[in-house]
Amino acid sequence: MSEKNYEININPDWIKKYLGKIVIGIFLLLAIFSSLRTVGPEEEGVVVQLGEYNRTVQPGLNFMLPFGIEKMYKIPVQRQLKQEFGFRTTNAGRSSDYVKSGYGDESMMLTGDLNLTDVEWVVQYRITDSFKYLFKVRNADKTLRDMSESAMRKIVGDRTVNEVLTVGRQEVASSVEVLLQSMCDDYENGIRIDQVVLQDVNPPEPVKPSFNAVNQAQQERETLINQAEAEYNRVIPRARGEAEETIELAEAYALNRVNRSIGEAERFKALYEAYMKAPEVTKQRIYLETMEKILPKIGNKIIVDEKGNNVLPLLNIDKVKTPQQ
Repeated sequence: MSEKNYEININPDWIKKYLGKIVIGIFLLLAIFSSLRTVGPEEEGVVVQLGEYNRTVQPGLNFMLPFGIEKMYKIPVQRQLKQEFGFRTTNAGRSSDYVKSGYGDESMMLTGDLNLTDVEWVVQYRITDSFKYLFKVRNADKTLRDMSESAMRKIVGDRTVNEVLTVGRQEVASSVEVLLQSMCDDYENGIRIDQVVLQDVNPPEPVKPSFNAVNQAQQERETLINQAEAEYNRVIPRARGEAEETIELAEAYALNRVNRSIGEAERFKALYEAYMKAPEVTKQRIYLETMEKILPKIGNKIIVDEKGNNVLPLLNIDKVKTPQQ
């Protein structure tokens, strides 16, 4: 097999002629690539020039001075961020996984009645001012975590263990949110607190069964109260309606009796006035009207003269049937 030797001949004059242009081209390409920065739709770009704040740029493609003269920090101002205390999320999704071991120091705290409780919570927040977030406070995320833990320990320390474990949980979360926002405003860290959520509040393990029994009793108490209120709302309005109906019927009956009494009094008064004008005629008329009402009610009667004793056998009175009473 024959061997072939290839030789590359480079012309030194050609290198000298184009070397400067090649170097300039490479320099321009590096300058272009190092000066282009893309800011995401949920972000702001804070540009620092030689270590000093220069400007804030909006989402999109932005140009900067190359070769490290200007540096950009991308801040997610449109995204809700969160910090977890007492646990960490290892796999977020429809079925999230959590890890609690190793975080007991930040969740175990003392209540106002000198009892221990394990409080796990989440702070949800947004960055509203990227300049303050970067330059007013050193390491704003770490500072916010320290402030959150301090605020939670202060609020829990002002309440009893029963309040923290049962009825006072929502109040604790609201109070921590207000206090933490006030601290953020004082520090001017450019952060707005959206919500503080208590994830899980438990007593220490040795006394956990007793506290669970207390919590169950509290829930049963609330259930009984709700049932009693429901029964009250069902019975009392009905009783009130019946009472009002009885009162209205009594008032109607009283009004009817009064009106009838007034009518009878007026009738008697009119009769008396007629009687005073013609007593004999009025007596006769009253007698006849009274007999007209009475006689139809007494049944079959035969009235004879007291001197007509001889006529009685002819009348067959014994065959006249007395009406049944």
